Amino acid sequence: MGHGQGVHMADRTLGSRQLAALLPAGVLARPGYRALADALRTLILDGRIALHVRLPAERELAGAVGASRATVTGAYDLLRESGYVRSRRGSGTWTELPEGHRPVGAHTLVAAGAHGAGGDPGIDLAIAAMGAPEEALADALARAAARLPGAARDPGYHPFGLPDLRTAVAERFTRRGLPTRPEQILVTSGAQQAFALVVSLLCRPGDRVLTENPTYANALDALRHARLRTGSIAVSDAGWDMEIAESTLRQTVPRLAYAIPDFHNPTGALMPPDQRQRLLAATRTTGTWLVVDETIADIALDVPPPPPLASLAPRGGADHVITIGSLSKTHWGGLRVGWIRAGAKMVTELTAVRVAADMTGSVLDQLVALPLMEGLDRTLPGRLARLRTQREALVGSLQRHTPQWSWRLPPGGLSLWVDLGEPVSSALTERAAAAGVHIGRGARFGVDPGTFEHRLRIPYTLPADRLEEGVRRLARAFHEGVPLAPAVQRPHWVA
Repeated sequence: MGHGQGVHMADRTLGSRQLAALLPAGVLARPGYRALADALRTLILDGRIALHVRLPAERELAGAVGASRATVTGAYDLLRESGYVRSRRGSGTWTELPEGHRPVGAHTLVAAGAHGAGGDPGIDLAIAAMGAPEEALADALARAAARLPGAARDPGYHPFGLPDLRTAVAERFTRRGLPTRPEQILVTSGAQQAFALVVSLLCRPGDRVLTENPTYANALDALRHARLRTGSIAVSDAGWDMEIAESTLRQTVPRLAYAIPDFHNPTGALMPPDQRQRLLAATRTTGTWLVVDETIADIALDVPPPPPLASLAPRGGADHVITIGSLSKTHWGGLRVGWIRAGAKMVTELTAVRVAADMTGSVLDQLVALPLMEGLDRTLPGRLARLRTQREALVGSLQRHTPQWSWRLPPGGLSLWVDLGEPVSSALTERAAAAGVHIGRGARFGVDPGTFEHRLRIPYTLPADRLEEGVRRLARAFHEGVPLAPAVQRPHWVA
């Protein structure tokens, strides 16, 4: 099969009881065939049922939902007619998307500060990140300048990262409850490079990987470029479906699993401790490397910041966990400093892969990063307070201009995962771009192209007045004249 298209139907079968548990209570109470078809269609579009997964046989599902076989047959017929499932005699029925929902065209770069018609600077809602903390950055630059002459006396090649920075990152992990030595840290050029290095070392084309669905768009791109087969763990407004996650791990035994348990991107959800322990245990049982992305872990707005996921494992039970992070979301995306926390042997192997690609990281960036890392607990509270204010401003703008949209207020993170109520996300982003608003359409975050067409990720990282203007333009694009076409046009880069 082609890469990036989900797990093949032969690899995954959705049990009748599992599927029944996903259905709304109203459908189970009165299981008519149209209501059942609508519910299944929504689950497919929302990524809670992956593509290319075999659905239960009609008789089995009828028994599980308390309906007649004719009701399930009618629902499957409607889904076949609309293109959401396909059937083959002797092979069963599996999930699909209609042709109109398939992506076409190439990636389009949406750059921050891109100008629209008439010189309009535009409003960039595709980037879920803040500007730099100016005072802290100025102080860090001054301290880096003082250290630069001494650093410049050696050739400047530090493939593992500057020793002082490795120590600072390790000490922060230790303070958060995960004892870490400097030799367990590799400093990278951001978390995206960290993830790409892990994938390059551990995976080969055709290997199976498991990610959340939706998930960080650039991580999905890295997996697709590596030609890996992706399966998914559904993350909805209700959180992670851990029962299906455990079942998927047992059935597919993936080489690697990628998770964002801390203020998940794009939903903002926080994985509960019991689900973290289940994920740790399930991946250890299947021999799956678990990559935990902590890039947004410090953006805790309404709850205390969570401890590292690996710290919840019993002694010796987290050897398969690789943790990545960066300063991009807490400080500034222009400072390309991230890290990998793993076993010392794994760090050495990852460094060898890194040397083959870019030899070493920027010494200057790392000298600037060191005081920022050491002063994180002093800098962060003010930035979190600003984010809370901007989140409140975004919610107010949405309530005023788009009251028919809905969302769940996340306890942390940088964005809202907004439900538009109809599958028009891609068409809306195209129309909004013409009005100078650049935003991440829902399908960019789906494991299976074409899903999450009813969603937008809207960050609250801009000042309140820019958020208000951005939402006003989005609302105008949503309501104006010609109805929006429910189709996927092309993906956009986001961060």
